[in-house]
Amino acid sequence: MGDALEIAGVAIRPGERVSIGIPVSRRYTHAEVVVPVHVVRGRGEGPRLFVSAAIHGDEINGVEIIRRLLRRRILKQLRGALIAVPVVNVYGFVGQSRYLPDRRDLNRSFPGSAKGSLAARLANTFMSEVVGNATHGIDLHTGAANRSNLPQVRACLDEPETARLARAFGTPVILDSRLRDGSLREAARARGLPILVYEAGEALRFDELAIRAGLRGILSVMRALEMLPARRSPHRPVAPVLVQTTHWVRAPDSGILRSAVRLGARVDEGRTLGVISNPLGDDETPVVSPVSGVLIGASELPLVNEGDALFHVAAVERPGRVAEKVGRFQAELDPERDPAASPSDGPHD
Repeated sequence: MGDALEIAGVAIRPGERVSIGIPVSRRYTHAEVVVPVHVVRGRGEGPRLFVSAAIHGDEINGVEIIRRLLRRRILKQLRGALIAVPVVNVYGFVGQSRYLPDRRDLNRSFPGSAKGSLAARLANTFMSEVVGNATHGIDLHTGAANRSNLPQVRACLDEPETARLARAFGTPVILDSRLRDGSLREAARARGLPILVYEAGEALRFDELAIRAGLRGILSVMRALEMLPARRSPHRPVAPVLVQTTHWVRAPDSGILRSAVRLGARVDEGRTLGVISNPLGDDETPVVSPVSGVLIGASELPLVNEGDALFHVAAVERPGRVAEKVGRFQAELDPERDPAASPSDGPHD
């Protein structure tokens, strides 16, 4: 990319930090709606990484990850540029909703259109102002409402640079995930932009472990891109497991679910993952896993209807060994084990 970096008509020069509001539209109250962007540009040229959150407005862990990222003193040593967009779907964020006011899913609306729906226009603006100025991307997500995800990276592993950065991120599980029509990941890949999706935690909840893992992962990717200097004391992350196939285990009956497994746990074929019963406690129905693997996602709502997706299992070889890796990863980042190590309060390396 050339030396020029301009977003929403604002030029960002080498060595500058600039906050910008990208105009999107007006509300019917005539108040202007803007997408907040903070750009940190190093004095030396290098990759330009965008980090985005809250494309689904209720997925807020990424907002906190970006807040902590921008407070890091190490950004003074940045090469290239960091384009941080903590809230993409401003409408959904304000309304604590996954969707836009017209109930469209922004992450099924890319690359968008300047003359389409509100979702299409917002997607088009994001593509032109943010993605168009970047060489790489990381998009931060959580599980949907009432679902939690184990920290994981989703990426197209057939693209070498994307696969390299997925490994650098440092989660114990990497999903070789197909592209979804209309997703930001699909639109970025069509432009030849390597992009990762980080999934962790639950909608409308801060999850400290997920936040710490996401922050550490972004910094690791920035080091792999040589945007930041290498760590003084090398960190040896848990070697990730590449997952090709996952299975959602659905409710065989309606009732009240009592879960028997936690995220990251080993799952054997035929294992009972939970029990569904009526409010009186009789007529119990087990929820049984059809595959062996590791639990990477789960419903947090105990009230279930027949057919609801309850448990997300990553099919892996040697699930016991993978579960041990996940356990070590969780222990490294456990806020209860070392609350003083919180990235929000600790040294800003």
